[in-house]
Amino acid sequence: MSDADRVVILGGHGKIALMATPKLKEAGYSVDSVIRNPDQTAEVEAAGANPVVLDIETADTDKLAELFTGAKAVVFSAGAGGGSPERTRSVDFEAAKRSIDASAQAGVDRYVIVSYSTAAIDLDRVDPDSSFYPYVEAKHGADEYLRASSLDYTILGPGGLTLEPSNGSLTRADDRGEVDGQTPESDSKVTSRELVADVMTHVIAKNAAVGETVNFYDGDTPIADAVK
Repeated sequence: MSDADRVVILGGHGKIALMATPKLKEAGYSVDSVIRNPDQTAEVEAAGANPVVLDIETADTDKLAELFTGAKAVVFSAGAGGGSPERTRSVDFEAAKRSIDASAQAGVDRYVIVSYSTAAIDLDRVDPDSSFYPYVEAKHGADEYLRASSLDYTILGPGGLTLEPSNGSLTRADDRGEVDGQTPESDSKVTSRELVADVMTHVIAKNAAVGETVNFYDGDTPIADAVK
């Protein structure tokens, strides 16, 4: 397998990344999973990835570009996971920006980021005093920075994440997270983490949805028909 068949996942110990790794392997890729904590090495290896211990919160653009060079695609599936607003900005926005710059510097055009379905509009409707606002601000900013880049990007925007198994089908939503101009009921605005992993694998393997934001929920349309 050549280096051009390599996918680098930032946030390699996350649930979506661990589910995506064997799917990417089955699609013919090797996977470098970037983790901060070396204690996560065994679990990442068990999923089929090559663990790379690197703190993306402190790694500079050159260090990331060195890792990315020669890869087929870069996936940003990392996140601070709540906690302080400062760390949310540091990981979900600043580290994402550096990884976008590093991907361009390394000549890796294909870049996939995991966002969420209403990231484009929440900046204007979420109370700035809300504890959720720093996450909104970070994800919105990272998405906009990626859209303005020269990369062949895909932004994945799932709804509320679940641990339900994927049925390989989805419902596309618009940039407001709406379906056919309507806001779905809350119990319909959910997305299986495994489905996110399936869509991630699909857009890389098929070079689908380049330059697009794919907002989606669990649904009835096969991935290959919904995401081209």
